[in-house]
Formats: sequence, structure tokens, C-alpha cells
Amino acid sequence: MGLFDKFKEGLQKTQSKLTHEIKRIVTLSPRLSGHSLEELEVALLAADLGTAMTSQIIEATKLGYETQGRAGLDFFDVARQEVEKSFSTSNPSLKRNPNGLTVVSIVGVNGTGKTTTSAKLAHYVQSQGQTAVLGACDTFRAAAIEQLKLWGERLNVPVISGAYGADPAAVSHDAVTAAESRGATFLFVDTAGRLHTKHNLMQELQKLHRVMGKKLDGAPHETLLILDATTGMNALNQAREFHKAVPLTGLIVTKLDGTSKGGMIVAIQKELNIPIKFLGLGEKPEDLQPFDPKEFAKALFSEEE
Repeated sequence: MGLFDKFKEGLQKTQSKLTHEIKRIVTLSPRLSGHSLEELEVALLAADLGTAMTSQIIEATKLGYETQGRAGLDFFDVARQEVEKSFSTSNPSLKRNPNGLTVVSIVGVNGTGKTTTSAKLAHYVQSQGQTAVLGACDTFRAAAIEQLKLWGERLNVPVISGAYGADPAAVSHDAVTAAESRGATFLFVDTAGRLHTKHNLMQELQKLHRVMGKKLDGAPHETLLILDATTGMNALNQAREFHKAVPLTGLIVTKLDGTSKGGMIVAIQKELNIPIKFLGLGEKPEDLQPFDPKEFAKALFSEEE
């Protein structure tokens, strides 16, 4: 299955609802009226594309109508181009530390899929011929440590962990030491889930990052926020608050296959200008796919229902 097909399958709920609404509006209104533009606006907002992106698409549609007329205007094409354009400045590839180990901190609220995503990232870099180590720094949940160890066994990735209830910063220090001694390319640090509104938990995350930075210059080299697509625009609030506490270098959006609100990716990127690095499109390790703006825009505004 090609990347477009994977994106299209993952975005099926969002795309199907959006396509149905757009076709209904366009069919009912042979000429572009103020009313049909309002309806198109509502359809885009319902897919959680956000006000800024929605306005951009509507303005581009008006401009196209003025220059080409209704007969020459393809709304799907206009929307695809505008969405793709909004991602054009971001680099979706993982950063690399030119001097050795690259440390990637995985952060987010509870239940977004951080532990699973950490393991899938390790699987991804291994499939690219690189080596990975996993750091089990969610010491508040015994289940998280066990879950990561199980993933490690399944994917043949070493897991560095401490005891349940251990200091997460101390475990992260040990994980950096172990990953360096093994000559690993990447260390993925699975941190505890924390509400973006809890100041003390955010301070703890900052401490964990400081400890890793003292152990290895520049660490963490990437801080990736895991967002659950089913939360819709609430994910934007999470991204804002995490970005204030620990500067985010990228986003990974999970559970896209389970929501009709997939447009939230566009809204978040538009407001915060943080690159989307990967999309979670299913349960299997290979279902974590590197983000491709063109294929994403095509899949989101595919004209097939």
C-alpha cells in the first residue's frame, strides 16, 4: 500500500464526511453565492481545520471564482493547494545530532499513546538502518514500564528502566549513558503523561530535560508532543501549553483512523508552526508513517467518498 493510500485509509472518517458535505454544497449551488461560501466554511470548521486555515481556503476560493469563474473552479483542488502550502516551511524528518547520539523526548497528556509511539519510532529508525534504545521514564505507571519492555522484546530494542516510582530524571540520565555506551543512533525517552494545566508536572519535565542536557550537550535534540486526533481542537490547547513549558520541535498525531476531526493537524500547524513529524494510522509498528504534506492534502480532500 502506497503512502497516499495509507493516509487516505487513516483519514477515511474525516475525508468521507468532508467530501460528502462539499459535494452537497457545490451541487446545490451552481454559482458561488454568499450562502454557499458560508456553508463551505461551516464544513471546513466542522472538520477542525481551524479559523485561520478555513479563511485562507475560502479567500483562495473567492479569488479563483473571480479569475476563472464557477465553471473553471475546482474547490477540492483549491483546498488541497492551500493545505499543502501551509506545511511548506516545515521539515518533517527527525533531527540528527551530528556528534553522536540523538535524544528524542516523547511528551504529552495521559492516554495519547506515548509508550506505543516511542516503540514505533524505534522500529522506524531501525527499518532505516539505524540503531535505537528506549528509555522508560514513565516511572509513575508500572504498566508503562512493562509495556515498553514488551515492545522492546518484540522489536529487539534495548530498554533502559528503573524501579517503579524511581526519579524519572535519574532514569533518563542512565538511559543516555547506556545508549551512548552502546553506540546507538537514537534514544527515545518515554515520559509520564501529564496534564498540560499541571504546573508542578511541567516543572518535573523541565528538570528531566535539564538532566539529559547536562549529560549530553544539546539533549533532548527533539521534543515530540504526541496528540490524540480524537480530542479535536483540545489538542491545540495541549500543544500551546507544552510548547510554553518545553520548546517543542515536532508533533506526532495518533488515532487519526478513529476520528472525523483530522483537520486539527492543519489548524495546529497553522497556529504554532511546529512541524508534523509522523502520523499514527493504526495499531501495527509500521502504521506510524512519516508526514508528507502533499499526500496528506490529497488524502484529506480526495473527491472519492
